[in-house]
Amino acid sequence: MAASKPITANKEELLEIERGFWTGDSAYYEANADVECLVAFPQMAQAMANADLAKTATKPNKWRDLDIKLKGMVEPGSDIVMLSYEARATRENGESYAALVSTGYVHRADGWKMMFHAQTPMDTAQD
Repeated sequence: MAASKPITANKEELLEIERGFWTGDSAYYEANADVECLVAFPQMAQAMANADLAKTATKPNKWRDLDIKLKGMVEPGSDIVMLSYEARATRENGESYAALVSTGYVHRADGWKMMFHAQTPMDTAQD
């Protein structure tokens, strides 16, 4: 039996998926989140089933002017990737938002799926 070829993550592909989580609807979440995803925000941290996570994306395009600056990317295994980045965006009500974000992806038969996501809000005044 031949050894399986290692998967190499494409940074731009992963960042494009990540942008979709900021602007996508529940169908996007269902298509791009793993069966279960661990999420951590200041107000909550828990494992969420794909369908429950998708329900949190009820307002597509709730963010605009999204700017993502990649801070780091590691591949601890051939099918796992972790990204950390700084995100700045504007909410639909015009309020500025900034956060340090970490997202973990696992490679499944149908592509990369988000399995971990955490946000730590930052002061929006800093540049």
